[in-house]
Amino acid sequence: MLLQLSAEFDPQSDVVPWLLAQGPAAALDTFEKSAANPYIVNVERNGKIIYTWKGSGRNTCIGLYDPLNKQNEHLYTFEKDLHIISCSINNEKTLLVAVSFLQSTKEERVNQLLQPVSKCLTLVIEIHPVNNVRVLKAVDTCIRVQFLYPVANRNPFPESHLLLISEDKYIEQFHIHVVTEDHHKVVIQNSGQLPRDRVADDFIWAQWDMTEQRLFYIVPKESRNILKCVQFYPDENFNLILEASLDISLRDTGLKFVNFGYDYSQDQEMEPRSLNLQVFTSKTGSFCLCCSQAPDIPMEVTYSVSFLHKGYSKTFTVALQRTDYPQVKEVAFLNLDYYVAVYLPGHFLHLLNTQHPDLMCYNLFLTGEDARINVLHKSSIQSPFKSVVWDCCSGRMFTVRINECSLMQFLCNSKLDSDRLAALHCALLHVRNTTDLEMQIIQWISENLSTCYTFDPFQEFIIASLYWTMCPETSKLDKLLPYTSLLYWNGIIPGITCITDIISLPELKVHNCKGFWEKLTLNLECVKYAEPHLHYNNNVLRREWYKLLSDEKAEERRTTTYLRNIFENAKKVLSNLAAWNLEERLVPLFQEEDYQQRLLIGLLDLICRIMEAVWRKYSLQSCVLCLDERGSVAEFSAFHIMSRILEAANGMCMPLPPGFHTLHTGLGVRCLPLHTLLHYIDNGVLQLTETCAIKLLKDLDNTEKNEKLKFSIFTRLPEAIGHKVSQLWNHPVNSNFIARNSVKLLLDKLRNRQHNRPVVDRLSVHVEFLPLNYLVDMLAEVEDQGLNPFEEEDNVNAKFVEETALKHTMMLLGL
Repeated sequence: MLLQLSAEFDPQSDVVPWLLAQGPAAALDTFEKSAANPYIVNVERNGKIIYTWKGSGRNTCIGLYDPLNKQNEHLYTFEKDLHIISCSINNEKTLLVAVSFLQSTKEERVNQLLQPVSKCLTLVIEIHPVNNVRVLKAVDTCIRVQFLYPVANRNPFPESHLLLISEDKYIEQFHIHVVTEDHHKVVIQNSGQLPRDRVADDFIWAQWDMTEQRLFYIVPKESRNILKCVQFYPDENFNLILEASLDISLRDTGLKFVNFGYDYSQDQEMEPRSLNLQVFTSKTGSFCLCCSQAPDIPMEVTYSVSFLHKGYSKTFTVALQRTDYPQVKEVAFLNLDYYVAVYLPGHFLHLLNTQHPDLMCYNLFLTGEDARINVLHKSSIQSPFKSVVWDCCSGRMFTVRINECSLMQFLCNSKLDSDRLAALHCALLHVRNTTDLEMQIIQWISENLSTCYTFDPFQEFIIASLYWTMCPETSKLDKLLPYTSLLYWNGIIPGITCITDIISLPELKVHNCKGFWEKLTLNLECVKYAEPHLHYNNNVLRREWYKLLSDEKAEERRTTTYLRNIFENAKKVLSNLAAWNLEERLVPLFQEEDYQQRLLIGLLDLICRIMEAVWRKYSLQSCVLCLDERGSVAEFSAFHIMSRILEAANGMCMPLPPGFHTLHTGLGVRCLPLHTLLHYIDNGVLQLTETCAIKLLKDLDNTEKNEKLKFSIFTRLPEAIGHKVSQLWNHPVNSNFIARNSVKLLLDKLRNRQHNRPVVDRLSVHVEFLPLNYLVDMLAEVEDQGLNPFEEEDNVNAKFVEETALKHTMMLLGL
């Protein structure tokens, strides 16, 4: 079970014991007790829950439950058997408005035959203390009511503001001014009609966003429907802030209210073709419209999600597999912030990524046991707040979150790359909050490198981890940051089909807004001007990287401000890396300075954490590896993983921590046969470093086998490193190499200069061998001209060349 529910409110455990303790006046009526249990009528912005129950004598009672302190409060009692369909209380708990109710007793029905009365009354009740009752509306159509709430930590309103939503397709805002009398009594000041504002007319659907105090509603036009949003503010003002043209067909759906409380009887009488439509927003600026209607084809469900912040919609069709499960009316849409959950009990659970909805492989589609949500087995499920589920039938309310253990279990058991990608990104981008979870992910990657065919798990881990780390610091640039290494996805998710359509972007009516509207504006501007050509692409970085390497090889290191900034950043990252806790660090990375790595240094700590996890997994030692011993099976596994890390980093043009190449090559020397080792070096998998070459010379003696290895490595060293390392190897062949190289460089310098033949004899021992005498004299003259390329190194001069040549000749002659 991927989604974990935690009980927030249960009438049976949170209300019934309190009612029974109140005595006969408030206790549940013993007659038809099962039908008279408390049920939720509304949930206010502060999380407090309004509920009703039938008290003694079939009175209708209204109570309030505070989930923070787990306390109940009796608000009001009607001495009649009434049916409450909507109820709201202001923030100061001085007005219980406007209870709207239907007269449903037998006596009232008889009275209606004799004298017509209104079916629905809307009342304003003073409850601090209980005092006057005032009729706000008396009509034949149902009414919904909702108080506006101020932002947190604001002083109490001198005036309360009430929304009244009518089935006659209009919405009004009433302003109720209250005053204090006798030091404690709060009463309504207005003696006449309450002042009101018209908010909306002729709508066919409306939804209230309690958290953000927004009203969404849909108005039909000639060719299409228009979604509008009104934002309410603490200063009692409101603005029409957004309009969006919809391509959704609202055929014979009737009027529908969302998040204006819950009417149990209405749900029982809901028509089979009733519209199921909800709007979900998130703090990242995501703006989604979810829609489903009764299916035309049995055993098939179709629903759509319009990503208004992205400019496209996706319509999904799911073929139901189970025939033994009771038919449900509709799917349930749940707001999980970064995800929209589409839940059909007994069949499937679909988590749609709202921040990155473009690739299907980042949506989790679950069936069977993975899709089951405990205690939610029926329809009539609402999501009034983010990550909150309200089971309207039972009256229970839950907080919902993605279970880390279940997510990791799903990742480990998945066989499809699409499921693995979805679970991996869910864990890294949206659930990740513990080091333990990160270590579990690294372990899974190290065990499944060869079974992921359509993506590189190390690349995905690195990019997703960087995105998660950088987003809080670059809130306005997160739209351009890479979150995946994949450019497209052509895979198929079994059991579900998807059709993508381009839709119109919403139009913002008010500018310079803050919070969600600012994030939405950035999203829309990104769609208009940035996608896809301004999205991050490592091609630019790769070109600059190759240019820097080329300059470095040509010894043309530029001293521009750009390079200075690079080196300054490198110093900061290296200093942070050096702050590692030495007692905990296991990986024996060599502390060396690598110019190429410093050019584009980054991701160091992340790569080090991956390697730390690998070292712990295979119980490797933290001591520096000795190259004269053969590697173990565990070391070979670590070498294979390091090769995949190198491949992933090169594919994204990203640098590696200092010492990575030295350790990687050291493991290669210990674990690979010579021909394979040289093949890896020649193809760039292993990169030879100065530290590694020096360690090779020191650790290995001059046996025939080791000399062959040294010669093979020595001839493959980069020229700059070869000059330094060659001075440390006391071997005749190495001396011969140094002498030949010295002669070659000196003669290259001599070609460009005019010179006279030297006559000075510089030989310590005169040798009657004219070719050698001529060569040594020539080299001595070049040295006099200051052209010796080895002038900074000891004992590399014409004399050294002469002695080496004689020794080499004697060896060839067997003397």
